[in-house]
Amino acid sequence: MHDDLIQERDPPIKRVDKATGGVEKHFTEAAVMLAFVMYLFEDDPTLTRAEIHPDGEHGKRFDIRGWLEVRGFQKVQAIGTTNYGGEYRLGDRTITVSLKPGLGDVVAYANDHTVVAECKGGVINTRHAGQVSRLRSGLCEVVGLLMSRAPDAERHIAVVPNTTVTARLAETMAQRCKIAGIEIALINEDGSVVFVPAKNL
Repeated sequence: MHDDLIQERDPPIKRVDKATGGVEKHFTEAAVMLAFVMYLFEDDPTLTRAEIHPDGEHGKRFDIRGWLEVRGFQKVQAIGTTNYGGEYRLGDRTITVSLKPGLGDVVAYANDHTVVAECKGGVINTRHAGQVSRLRSGLCEVVGLLMSRAPDAERHIAVVPNTTVTARLAETMAQRCKIAGIEIALINEDGSVVFVPAKNL
């Protein structure tokens, strides 16, 4: 699996006593996108082309290009003005990184359908009320973004880090999300993915 998705940072003074171990573990949005793309490649062998659409801030907080290159992906074409925007290839797999808004954080193409995932990150080892609230609101936001899309033979997945608070909320939301055609995926620190089953209300 992937052991370099999490960034450990010293917390602000007001959050020091809320972080387990005294250091905050940041699972950034860009890292969540990349981890989920890798999961999709491994899960579906017919899927060989994917796109991620970070914004400028995401690229500042996580080394997208370096992370891909460590895994053997080579940048073969530049897109935009950032050092990480472009097309990356490894064998028959292609990942396009572009800062185009409104397309979905992750868009992947299989033989008979398209996967669209909206992603959020966060601090995964804190009890700070504001950061915990961000994790909760992040899941609600990505579900809302997916609800605004027409199905159009797309598979819609809301993706957030796997924490106590996101897992609890995901269990509550899963059945209603299923009715709307939305799956919820929780990503662990090592990049492994857990899908939250829908339970009848």
